[in-house]
Amino acid sequence: MKTLLARLTLIVSLSVAPWTHAAWYEVSASSPILESQQAARVRALEAATFDAMRFAGADVGSLQQLKRFYSQAKTGYQFSGNAVREVQVLEEGTQGGNYVVNLRLDIYPSANACHKTQYKKGMVLTRFPIVSPQQAALGGIYQFGDDFSVLLNREIKQHAQSFVGRGIANVDVSPNAPRTVAMLAEDKDAQFVITGAITDLSATTDASGFGEAQNNRQLAVNVQAMDSESGEVIFQRRYRDVAQWPFERHSQVDTQTARFWQSPYGQMARRMSRNILLDLESSLSCRASKPEIVALKDNIAQINVGRINGVKQGDQLNLWHIASFTDDLGIVRTQRRKSGITLTVARVYESSAEAVVQPNNLSGSIQIGDIVTKGVN
Repeated sequence: MKTLLARLTLIVSLSVAPWTHAAWYEVSASSPILESQQAARVRALEAATFDAMRFAGADVGSLQQLKRFYSQAKTGYQFSGNAVREVQVLEEGTQGGNYVVNLRLDIYPSANACHKTQYKKGMVLTRFPIVSPQQAALGGIYQFGDDFSVLLNREIKQHAQSFVGRGIANVDVSPNAPRTVAMLAEDKDAQFVITGAITDLSATTDASGFGEAQNNRQLAVNVQAMDSESGEVIFQRRYRDVAQWPFERHSQVDTQTARFWQSPYGQMARRMSRNILLDLESSLSCRASKPEIVALKDNIAQINVGRINGVKQGDQLNLWHIASFTDDLGIVRTQRRKSGITLTVARVYESSAEAVVQPNNLSGSIQIGDIVTKGVN
């Protein structure tokens, strides 16, 4: 079966009724028919819903709650307890090897969503090794771990609501070495460190039926997120899927080509990276953002977040003093105390900003490393 690249087209028409805060969004999306029309339909519904939620400013992490309902072939879906209240399937069908859907969605984005009330948090990835390199012999895809890291990093940079991608580090870190985690995070100006590993790339042959035998290949990935301050693992999940491996058994496959990423296996890997992002959004978006004071001159404080984090001129910031103490068990504890000092953002740069301290006579009590939080303007 011919494989086509998925095309995602966002066509949005917005109309807000004067007596409500709801908005209707019309979205079209398509997914290649790689296995079955039903699977392609579900993926097209998910892609269209994702695009509409991002456009509306709704929490994309909540999409995971809706996806299981799309396996039911219906012309309409209604939800409760989610920003998406209703989905109407206006048109659907096959077109040029793709399954195309046109949806109308009723979305109530919350103004109190964490990605709106906090600045985006820095996130750095490490390269994902292949645990059993011999499993990569089929196709010679020994670099697939690096390529999957690049794929996930690109997904974060392009589609994350709550995070700013800080790139991929060539450093091995683990929860057993929290100081290494803290040093890497400080070097990359990140709040979270994402590590992972490819644990399964094994292949099987499906000889069922009367047609030609089909080669399938597994993809299993372990992902964990660590807090930069403590090195603690705050997110851990295993992902597993399987897809057709359409390449000859003895061929060498270049995993950096469009041919690979348009294949059923490449498409499956791309869906997995999207699911990882959605789970990270769902689990970590409401963790407190921790912008720090990195420089202070007179009554002007510089903070380590800027335009890419969502900082805007005129933002009001609250200041928190950082202190530490050792408890009765000998464990060093960090303590944050809110001060009466506020700051107003006066100048915004790409990844930093300058804020004016108010009142001026209290600027002497600010220390480098103190934390600011986004206040209410």
